Amino acid sequence: MINKRLLIKNLLAHHDENSFYDKKRQLNLHKKEGKAKFLKHICALSNSNPVNNSYILVGVEDETNEIVGDDFFDDSRLQNLVNAYLENPPKIQYENIPFHNLKKSKVVGLVTIKPKSKTSYFKKNIYTIPAKTAFVRIGSISMPTTDKIPFSKLNTETVISIENNSRNSIEHTLDGVVDFINNRHQDLYYKYKVFKELFVVCWAGNKRKVRDKTFYSRVDIELINEQVKLFYSTQDDVTIEYDENSFILTEYIPLGINDKTSYYPLEKVMITFFNNGYYKMESEMLFKPPQYNRKLLHHIFNSNLQLIKKLESGKELSEREERDLLILPSTLMICYLNGFENAKDKLIETKPFLKKYPKAEVYQYFKEAMRVLRKMKYNLDDRKQ
Repeated sequence: MINKRLLIKNLLAHHDENSFYDKKRQLNLHKKEGKAKFLKHICALSNSNPVNNSYILVGVEDETNEIVGDDFFDDSRLQNLVNAYLENPPKIQYENIPFHNLKKSKVVGLVTIKPKSKTSYFKKNIYTIPAKTAFVRIGSISMPTTDKIPFSKLNTETVISIENNSRNSIEHTLDGVVDFINNRHQDLYYKYKVFKELFVVCWAGNKRKVRDKTFYSRVDIELINEQVKLFYSTQDDVTIEYDENSFILTEYIPLGINDKTSYYPLEKVMITFFNNGYYKMESEMLFKPPQYNRKLLHHIFNSNLQLIKKLESGKELSEREERDLLILPSTLMICYLNGFENAKDKLIETKPFLKKYPKAEVYQYFKEAMRVLRKMKYNLDDRKQ
């Protein structure tokens, strides 16, 4: 079992960007340009490593190798994006890896690209990349190629050596449990569960009982053996269930017009553990967006447009407008989910203004809304396939 934090450290300590690994400060998958760049590197690394894993690290400064972290990214359907644009797509896995020097909300994203023998290439246009284009990795650069890509085992021994040096140990696991409980979450309710005598899952959060259900907020859940953060949220509520074989997390989001007192189930994630040292994660989208009177939503949408215009012009907001700004991401999301097609575009356009707004929670609400919309989009894509 590989300790993913050790793997990242070993990649950074011994190797600059090369034909089996790349690093990024952050991913920007809201726009076509960001998606195209990400897909280009996936394509190039896959083609350059047909018999071994390759990696992308997210949250690392390119020049200095400094670990600065990025936001927790829980998009288990990122594979859909790869499948949509690449012919012979590789299997990829995105994991969130915590580091001691980072805030609780920050992690390093680890993208693992599994080996495959067939050449990947773009099957349709995206941004400036035309269909039929293939990429390879030459040093630290992803380059387009029209030549037949030769089968190569160039990186295999190096990658296997790095992975073997990143194997987990009992000491690492025990240190991880103690650190999770005593250092990072001593102010919260915490619990751990051992599955199959191999896997240790720890979780912490504010615990409260509502009727016959127990909810957790400010939730942090980690698979300690691999140093993988499975879930993190400062806002949403979750329920947790488990038995001897599986761990089930159901996420709820607060959503409503003029308040956030209504909670809707968003997604259920089940982690099943096996005796042979493997586990699998399966997710089920549960979200059914609330439907509102269209006349009411027209009024709310137009009010949001006026608020955005004032925000973009740099004018000072009134106390009432500041309260409205806090719920702007969720109300625009509700508008979009009720048929206002350009509401999502307006929300994305407002990102730089929300990001620099003095109250940090404004931008946090934006990121939560975009996360839900992204999940909704991928769930719709799943149904179409």
